[in-house]
Amino acid sequence: MFKLALCIIICLFGAAIAHSQDNRIPQQLDNLLTKQFPATRPGCVVLVAKRGQVIYHKAFGSADLELNVPLNANMVFNLGSITKQFTAVAILQLVEQGKISLQDSVQKFIPDYPSKGHTITIEHLLTHTSGIPNYLESNDPHLFMERWDFSPKQMIDSFKNYPLEFDPGTRFSYSNSGYYLLGYIIARVSGEGYQKYIADHLLAPLKLTHTYFDSAGIIIPHRVHGYRQENDALKNAEYWSPTVEYAAGGLIANVDDLFKWHKGLYTYQVLRKTSLQKAFTSYQLRDGTLTGYGYGWFAKTSNGIKSIEHAGGLPGFLSNEIYFPDEDVFVAILCNNDTAPMDELSINISGIALNKPLQRDLKLDKKTLEKYTGVYKLSVDTGKTITILPENGHLVARVSADQVIPLLFQSPTKFQFKNLLDANCEFVTEKGQVVKINVTQNGHYEWLKAQ
Repeated sequence: MFKLALCIIICLFGAAIAHSQDNRIPQQLDNLLTKQFPATRPGCVVLVAKRGQVIYHKAFGSADLELNVPLNANMVFNLGSITKQFTAVAILQLVEQGKISLQDSVQKFIPDYPSKGHTITIEHLLTHTSGIPNYLESNDPHLFMERWDFSPKQMIDSFKNYPLEFDPGTRFSYSNSGYYLLGYIIARVSGEGYQKYIADHLLAPLKLTHTYFDSAGIIIPHRVHGYRQENDALKNAEYWSPTVEYAAGGLIANVDDLFKWHKGLYTYQVLRKTSLQKAFTSYQLRDGTLTGYGYGWFAKTSNGIKSIEHAGGLPGFLSNEIYFPDEDVFVAILCNNDTAPMDELSINISGIALNKPLQRDLKLDKKTLEKYTGVYKLSVDTGKTITILPENGHLVARVSADQVIPLLFQSPTKFQFKNLLDANCEFVTEKGQVVKINVTQNGHYEWLKAQ
């Protein structure tokens, strides 16, 4: 009886501590965000949920500087690449219906798409392992300077003849082209059009009433204005035709709908559990390397904390949606300034929500510092270098003449670039000597140590 009573006391005490910590979260977030986003500047909306309940939902800054309209928590923002989650789920629905297979080739649905001597599968497109170059990194000025709309076929025709960057399935390289193609395939297989399919099969069932497709001509209620910063001056965001975004980044929503979307997925309203688990599982390359990306989501671990997440960015807007499954913590952040420090913001907000720091800062011994110090050249001959230097017991990476990034200790060989959620590096040693750094940031890159 005494043991039972003691157990109850311990459980109640633990629950009281957790409740007390949760009560401190809103004030900590207020302190952080009030300083970051004054009323006279572009701002952000943040939603934090724990164990399925919203514990924080606030807006900071301005929605429209010219009209002096403050942001409110229900306003809608361009999501950018968070759209890829919706595109991936739509593809997986069609897989569940037996209408497509992940191993089907692109040519099965787009017969005139060049194979370039390789089989490029639906799975390759989903996992950014197709080798198809990113159309948003092309030199075609029409994508960004002209104000006419493109049909999906016109856009695909603009990049379909680019040579592959690598054999499909051998590397990870983040490419919006793959998701643009997936949107076109959804339209062809369903016979409904991409936007109609998403609206009827995802938005409507989950009652996502504040989620829209970006459009220059349609009035979208509560749409926020986007900004960019050049030097010390704020400017209106540059114009992109919404058709440039399409299935890779064309949705607009508020944080409430992102949370509804999250809950709808985890209650398996639009996708089976097995399909969702695959989407959240890191894809494995031919050589066994895990990419850290599944189908529409990054699958990460930082300081032993697992996360399922995706960020987005478009002119004037940044977004991030993060879920920590073991802690059952959900974070959504939407900003209307494309130069906001989103990585740092995400780390700080998540750390407060979890009551745990997501980055560590341990000092290294002199021998380790000397071992890693040096100049590293990108293995692909571009002339680019990274210089690793010691600084007060830590390592820093000089990536350009005016940019130095601290490296945070993760393990004796692995480090994280400070305030960059997606950027990590690992020092590789052969015969006691460091020979290269493997850097992961939207792909895997080798930087060879100069002798």
